[in-house]
Amino acid sequence: MTLRSDQRAFLDRLLETPSPSGFETRGQRVWLDYVSEFADEVWTDDYGNAVAVYEGGDTEIALAGHADEVGFIVRRIDDDGFVRIGPIGGADRTVSKGQHVTIHAEEPVSGVVGQTAIHLRDADEESYDDIEAQYVDIGADDRDEAESLVSVGDPVTFSTTVAELHGSRLAARGMDNRIGVWAAAEGLRRAAEADADATVYAVSTIQEEVGLQGAQMVGFDLDPDAVVVVDVAHATDTPGLSEQLRGPVGLGGGPVVYRGSANHPRLVALARDAADAASVSLQFQAAGGKIVTDADAFFTSRGGIPSLNVGLPNRYMHTPVEVIDSDDLDDVAALIGAMAVHADEVTSFAVDV
Repeated sequence: MTLRSDQRAFLDRLLETPSPSGFETRGQRVWLDYVSEFADEVWTDDYGNAVAVYEGGDTEIALAGHADEVGFIVRRIDDDGFVRIGPIGGADRTVSKGQHVTIHAEEPVSGVVGQTAIHLRDADEESYDDIEAQYVDIGADDRDEAESLVSVGDPVTFSTTVAELHGSRLAARGMDNRIGVWAAAEGLRRAAEADADATVYAVSTIQEEVGLQGAQMVGFDLDPDAVVVVDVAHATDTPGLSEQLRGPVGLGGGPVVYRGSANHPRLVALARDAADAASVSLQFQAAGGKIVTDADAFFTSRGGIPSLNVGLPNRYMHTPVEVIDSDDLDDVAALIGAMAVHADEVTSFAVDV
């Protein structure tokens, strides 16, 4: 199913709005402007976590994604005007050299991550420099000129935008996890249009990439009956992966429901039922330990909040060219929207012991 023009425009705005961890406010404003059209109330906390609510019945379910993306940060400026950087979150040192970047100072500053020409490199010493050893060239001649443009602590992101591949495939920086906040908003919209009997929260958290910080804050404040977290899942259908990593997740196969660890069995069952109701195909992923998404923070909040991680298949995670299938994304929204609609039918989210 092709995304409607307004849904696609919302996704593009999210993907094109820089939102590195600790600097999410611009992206959160895009999200709040969209959800305020159909939410009963929206609000933010002191660090910028954003919440929208549809007021239904006594059962409360939250649909959550994280707004932040990996990136870089200005650490210092050297005497020759080159900008030295460090990572924000799990930035990949193997893909940064030779890339266009934007430094988000008071005014955006364009730059490139320097890479010595292949003709001048020693072929016997090919290696990937740590990000702290890399630098951004903004065209400045010296420190004073560079410092007139950028400052220590300014965030840096790749300058890539959204590209349409063949069919329903899209490539962009920051699919991890703009797709999650997009899905949370769309799931809330679907629940509101269906007059769901449950109270449904859509949540856009901050600073997931640096330690699940926003989810810890929101989980404590909201204390819902259940949380469904949407994040990306590694698609394992590309060349270069070992046989042990191949399958079971592929683009176009539908949402990924995790089983084990933080993923509550009652919510897994609800996801199965909701998928049947919404005619959505599911893929499954085993989780024998930490998932390393906001679900790990939500499920231990307060006395424990029943939580489920739903993944969107994603190729090339934490690179400037993450690839998804927009049909999968639409199915994720349909799935979590249906879970919200049917949440009040769950008599108890507690396990039977």
